[in-house]
Amino acid sequence: MRASGKSALVTGGSGAIGAAICRELAAAGHHIYVHAHANLAVAQGLVAELLAGGASAEALSFDASDNAASRSAVEALLVRGPIQIIVHNAGVHDDAAFPGMSPQQWHRVIDVSLHGFYNVVQPLSLPMIRTRWGRIITITSVAGLIGNRGQVNYAAAKGALHAATRALALETATRGITVNAVAPGLIDTSMTHGLFDSATIKSLVPMNRAGRPEEVAGLVGYLASESAGYITGQILSVNGGMA
Repeated sequence: MRASGKSALVTGGSGAIGAAICRELAAAGHHIYVHAHANLAVAQGLVAELLAGGASAEALSFDASDNAASRSAVEALLVRGPIQIIVHNAGVHDDAAFPGMSPQQWHRVIDVSLHGFYNVVQPLSLPMIRTRWGRIITITSVAGLIGNRGQVNYAAAKGALHAATRALALETATRGITVNAVAPGLIDTSMTHGLFDSATIKSLVPMNRAGRPEEVAGLVGYLASESAGYITGQILSVNGGMA
């Protein structure tokens, strides 16, 4: 059964932050398309959880860095109606000091985060505009705001998404569509386990703890709501007070 709310696509929905966002949007009554690439089984497990709780969801898999594959996948969704909430959360790390960073490391991170934004959002944008209502939210990073050692590629991709967010917000401002970015700081996920001990976290984060995926999802849920209709072109941090 389809939800009575909007249709929402969450790229990278199989990860910890993506899954929390899917749960948040499902609780708001939206039909959730949970996207994955390599982890389709995880996305399907999340869909089963959401369905068991009475929500409306389904999983799909495609490579966001592949333009043809992305376009084919999202155009198949459009046959069933416009997607009015897009959360571009897909992204990867491939860290290295810049002098030793390979072309593959550079392009892989840029391709998924930045080119993936174009590949997914662009073919969905005109159908969204025709509805005169939409929410486009990119999940970026504090690295795109203040940088981080060993992540020149990641910081470049996320910083470019901030610029794209602001520019697209100007294009869609009169069409009932908001475009914002959420920039998490140090969030407690499987990607960060073992990378930061408690002393390091306290030295980096004024609140002395890592954030929770649900705290990121809560902001995304608000930005996707009717109440956030006058917020656009913003980069909003969820980082415990990191400068």
